[in-house]
Amino acid sequence: MKIAILGTGTWGTALARMLANNEHEVYAWSALSEEIDMLNSKREHVNLPGVELPKAIVFTKNIDEACKNAELIVFSTPSVYIRSTVAAAAPFITGDQILVDVAKGIEPNSHLTMTQVIHDELSKHGKLENSIVALSGPSHAEEVSRDLPTTIVAASSDMAAAEKAQDAFTNDCMRVYTHFDVEGVELCGALKNIMALACGVSSGLGFGDNTRAALITRGLAEIKRLGVRMGCDESTFSGLAGMGDLIVTATSEHSRNNRCGKLLGQGLSAEEAIKEVGMVVEGINALPAAMQLKEEYGVEMPITERVNDVVFNGMDPKQAVMWLMTRDKRSELDN
Repeated sequence: MKIAILGTGTWGTALARMLANNEHEVYAWSALSEEIDMLNSKREHVNLPGVELPKAIVFTKNIDEACKNAELIVFSTPSVYIRSTVAAAAPFITGDQILVDVAKGIEPNSHLTMTQVIHDELSKHGKLENSIVALSGPSHAEEVSRDLPTTIVAASSDMAAAEKAQDAFTNDCMRVYTHFDVEGVELCGALKNIMALACGVSSGLGFGDNTRAALITRGLAEIKRLGVRMGCDESTFSGLAGMGDLIVTATSEHSRNNRCGKLLGQGLSAEEAIKEVGMVVEGINALPAAMQLKEEYGVEMPITERVNDVVFNGMDPKQAVMWLMTRDKRSELDN
């Protein structure tokens, strides 16, 4: 089938390569003309050195060319650009196309997940027929681009659409499961980046595996606490989109959120850390919405609060850890 990739960052490019190797007709578009020129001339992404991109991928500056007759349209820009990308693509989207989101985030103020942003923006253009799928799970682009075994989930309220995405993305290196809890899957994808920041801060302070394990476990408890209050399915949080994605993002050398957190722990400001990482740090983008949601639903999210304090309020990371360690005693089973 023809598949359009809108956004040629690291993840979009890795997926374009994989889909082309699955023998799909792949058109990849970017709003950044210089990025398309680079990909066309070098057939290699700057963040995926040594990974040759198949000649079958058409890198285009024309979003109409990418979307026309595509059966799947994949939105792979950073979360802050999803709405503007949907607006740009909307005139060329037809009702029979399945839309797939692979960005992970929550829109500040509106609190919409990325599939909800896509639906909301399309509704402004009078287009409400499209089925939308969220593709999420433990999947670093650096490993997917090198055909290392990976498993993810395709979540949608339209199971036929989820299964079509499953068919398109599945190969002997990528195993895709379907899922019905779209909001839970997307909430996990956004909030795990905040916990990865916390784990990075821990490493930057020189703490060890015990601390990281505590942050992952209690971080997942926070995400689940909020998600269940929002009506998400409890089992989602122990699956690939929840526990799986949290583990890989909080521990991997490929994780930009983990790297950013480590720099924060070493004393850099958020601005300095983001500049050093050199890529979008989605955990920082997710913090405002996470803080608003915890207030809206009245749940305790102490790790999220302290990461927010370190990033935006200048709290010393050591002070944040001390605050977490000296909270009032309680049972692990408290909700």
